[in-house]
Parts: sequence; structure tokens; C-alpha cells
Amino acid sequence: MENQNHHFHDLYERERGLNRDLKTNQLTMIAMGCAIGTGLFLGSGLAVGTAGPSVLISYMIGALIVLLLMGCLAEMTVAHPTSGSFGTIAEKYIHPYAGFIVRYSYWIANVLAVGVEVSAIAVYMKYWFPNVPGIVWILLFGGVLIYVNATSVNTFATFEYWFSMIKVSAIVLFILLGAYVLFGASDQPGIGSENLVNDGGFLPFGWWGMWVAIFISLFSFLGTELIAVTAGEAKDPDVAVPKALKATVFRLSTFYVLTMAIMLMIVPWKSAGVDKSPFVKVMEILNIPGASGIVNFIVLTAALSAMNSQLYASTRMIYSLSRGKYAPAFFGRVSKKGVPTNALTVSTLGIVVAAVVSALVPGTSYAVMMGISMFGAIFTWLMVFVSHLFFRRKWKQMGGRKLPVRMIGFPYLTILGGVLLLSLMITTWFTQFKIMLQFGIPWLIFLSAAYFIWKKTNAMHHATNDALQLSGSDVNLDK
Repeated sequence: MENQNHHFHDLYERERGLNRDLKTNQLTMIAMGCAIGTGLFLGSGLAVGTAGPSVLISYMIGALIVLLLMGCLAEMTVAHPTSGSFGTIAEKYIHPYAGFIVRYSYWIANVLAVGVEVSAIAVYMKYWFPNVPGIVWILLFGGVLIYVNATSVNTFATFEYWFSMIKVSAIVLFILLGAYVLFGASDQPGIGSENLVNDGGFLPFGWWGMWVAIFISLFSFLGTELIAVTAGEAKDPDVAVPKALKATVFRLSTFYVLTMAIMLMIVPWKSAGVDKSPFVKVMEILNIPGASGIVNFIVLTAALSAMNSQLYASTRMIYSLSRGKYAPAFFGRVSKKGVPTNALTVSTLGIVVAAVVSALVPGTSYAVMMGISMFGAIFTWLMVFVSHLFFRRKWKQMGGRKLPVRMIGFPYLTILGGVLLLSLMITTWFTQFKIMLQFGIPWLIFLSAAYFIWKKTNAMHHATNDALQLSGSDVNLDK
């Protein structure tokens, strides 16, 4: 028991070095900002087109999965507030192999997502500057956000706070304006609750369409797990993490369900996201000038926010891997301001890839990037549920302290969350999202091979060192 406790303490100590400066409100806004992406502002057309009005149920079930996920994550994060987060926890409570594949999958997911976001930013900037090449915006915004992340964690958090504030304010404003259009300007034709049952009823694509749309809804919530990563730099993780997680899940669930309901009542589901954003349509109904430009600015902010958070997350993951000796020690060093700048540098690969792809082969390469990125994020969520099953049992066995937050309904709700998520992942094989497993499964095979090669090389290295030390001892004895 004592050796086991000592082992866990060593795993925690190895990731020390980062500054604990993040406050609760910053943690909440960071997670919300990362989760509120461009898809919502552009109308969530894909989810609506898959399920019709029943997408509201899809988002509710998606929110339930996230609620279960956050419950598991809150308990484990309070116990181990490290930047390696769910990766370090998987290493501690399942096996080093689990920690290896979780952290590298999450790292590559965020690295490639950074590239996708910065490429989208280049497209949004063409609205105002149609003649400027996209690579200019990729390099410009990429450079700015690298500087923000390299300065200090407080600088990153401040930028992310205000990025998120713009997006959250836009959603609240949309909900208020949408409610006014629905209840204060009801003379508008084709607007009202009847849109929820027109054109094929509430379930135009049956229960299958509703089920597939749950998976799509999960992409709206990706990023909430970032709170667990920021816990390694939180001032008081025992208080900040549970509070931030609860606030994030509640607000996101409310925002998404209300926004989707208003969108569906204002814009008939068959045209949602087809011709223009519902955000634009509401502002046009109210005669607000420059509607398209305002929405483009909000979408640009959403992309910048997501990119900023993804760059942070990928930096902390490779830092954690380095401190665990699963990546070169070079990436585990921190600057005087407590920033792992070498880890940040390697995590900008997504920006480099985006710039190269933008210049050479736009189209096909992004399918690979998106496939691995989607898989890495969802696979990480699944492993959080698996890790929690191991964590609770071992934490109790080793006599761990009483935690300020505990996942209710253990182990049934933990298993429910994991089964729902795994079922949805398998479902993607029979949908247009098949690409996720097509690239995700080979990725896991590649990582597994890399782990066992690393393990064998590491074992040989230790054996050689032991032999040299023994040889040296023999020489000294002879003398």
C-alpha cells in the first residue's frame, strides 16, 4: 500500500513546474469557449438534416452523456489535478499503455484541430478581404495565438475569457431576439411551434435519424474536458474544478437546447443551414443592418477561441508525455513564466500542416486530419469512463482521502455513459462519419506498435545501464 501511494505521488510530482494561476470563472469560460464552436452559429444544419425536429432529443441525450462524463472527470481531476489529466489517470489506474495512447490521441486530435480551425479562419477573413491569400491569415493568426500561449497561462486565459464572452453573449442575444420574433412578432409567416411537426412530423427520419444525430451533437460539446487539463494550473482545484464543470454542463445544455428549439421554430428544418444562418435570418427579420458581417465576426471569434484552447490542450498533453518519459525530455522543460515553450512549438505542427495543405493539396488531406481529430477526441471521452471504473475501486482500496465531489450512481451511471458512447462510435461505421473509424483504428494500431517498440527499447537501455554499473562495481572490487 505504501509503495502504491508513493508511486502515485511520484506521478503527480513529475508534472510540477507549471504556474497555478487560473481562477474558477476563467476555467468555466475556457471550457465553454472551447465547446461553443462555429457549427452552432452556422445553424447546426448537419444535425438538423439528419434528425429533423427530433434533433432536440438528440441534443438532450448528448447533454446527458456529457453530464455523466463531467461527473466522472470531476471526481478524478480533484484527486489528481495534473496537466496530463485523463491521460495520467489512465496510466495510473489502468496501465501505462492506456495513458500512452490516450495522451497521444488527444494530442494529435488537438494539433490537427488547430490546423482545421486556422484554415477556417482564412475562409472567414475572405468575407472582408477577398483578394488576400488564405496563407497570409493562417500565418498571421497562427503567430498571434502562438505568442498568446507562449507568454503565460494568465495571458492565454484572459484572451480565452473574452473570446468566450463574445460567443456566450451572442448566444444569449440570439435567444432573446429569437424569443421576441416568436412571441412578439408572431405575424411573420412560417414561424412558430408548428415548424416542429411540419414536413414529416417530429421524427421525419425515425429513431435512427435521432440516434445518429446524438453523435453529431457530441461535437458541439467537445472541449468541455479541457477543464480537467487546466486543473494542473488552477489556483484551488478542489473548489474550482467541480464548480466550473457543473456550471459549464448546465449552461451549455441550456444554451444548445434553447438555441436549437428557437432555430427550428423560426427556420423550417428542411431549410435550416441550407441558404443562410438562422442567426442572420433573425437579424434580418428585425431589420438589424450588417447581419451577415456580425455573424461572420462571431464565427471568426469562435474559430479563434477554439484554436487558442486546442493549442493550449495539445501543449499540455505533450508536456505530460515528456514528463512521463514517453516523449523527448526536451518537451518537458518550462520557461521562467511556467510555460512549456518547447511543447508549444511542436504542437504548432497543425498550423504548419494547414499552411502547406492550403497551398498545395486542399481537399483530400483534410479528410485524414478530421478523421483522426474526431476519433482522438471521442476516444478520449470513452477512456474517461473506463478510467473511472478502475479509479473508484483502487482509490477506495488505497484509502484515498474523502473527495469534495463524487460521481453519483457508481458504477451504473459510469457504465451507462461508456456504453452509450461506445455504441455511438460503432454506429458511425454505418453513416457518413465512417471516416472516423477508418482512420482511428489504424491510428490506435500505430500507437500500440510505437508503445511496444518504446517499451522494448527502454528495457534494453536499462539493461545496458545495469550491466555497465555492475561491470564498474566488479572493477572496483578487483582493485
